[in-house]
Amino acid sequence: MTDLAKLDTEGVQRVLAVVAHPDDMEYGASAAVAKWAAEGIEIHYLLLTAGEAGIASIEPDRTAALRAEEQQAACDIVGAASLEILGFPDGLLEPDHSVRKAIVRKIREVRPQMAISLTWELEVGFGINHVDHRACGMALMDAIRDADNPWIFQDLGLKRWKVERALFCAATKPTHYVDVSGEPLQKGIASLAAHEQYLAALPDHPTPEEINRGVTEEAGRRLGIEAALPVREVRL
Repeated sequence: MTDLAKLDTEGVQRVLAVVAHPDDMEYGASAAVAKWAAEGIEIHYLLLTAGEAGIASIEPDRTAALRAEEQQAACDIVGAASLEILGFPDGLLEPDHSVRKAIVRKIREVRPQMAISLTWELEVGFGINHVDHRACGMALMDAIRDADNPWIFQDLGLKRWKVERALFCAATKPTHYVDVSGEPLQKGIASLAAHEQYLAALPDHPTPEEINRGVTEEAGRRLGIEAALPVREVRL
């Protein structure tokens, strides 16, 4: 972990966060968003599903609505520039052409220099990665290639765009870190706490502080700082 390189965001004006569910960014990554937003970088969120299958005791339509409200509150805390939630089915996400096309559309609209998501790997530090997280990570990598190809998804009517790099959180072999010490970490914790009703349905779930400190403190300790978000950088 001590050989991680500090992530260089020089020249980055816009970042696109692509995740499967409401709350996915709040498990550590939103602290990085808070840091970048404070530095003047625009961060746009694209959620592929509404997370409607996330609360067993509440019907999907109601769950989707309340999770959208909680996600917007989380975005406001860390300073995200925009939030868009798509309607792909929660728990059944596939990295197919329709998902790739939706991501390509957003890439070509936002024109980010960098993207961030969760890893596509099956086994991660906390156990077996959620199927939707895996599908999202794979779809994002493919969509980054697609977005820069003028002959793919021409019907979108949007100019091609090259994303310079993608960052993946929870990766088993991270390459870089983001220093999220101090206020960014506190905002990251608060952003997860904004998912109040979702977390209330998970009584054995660790607290937002425990989650965010657990994700960032070990790397921070090894690097000699308070908190660091480890990420894997991929250039395509």
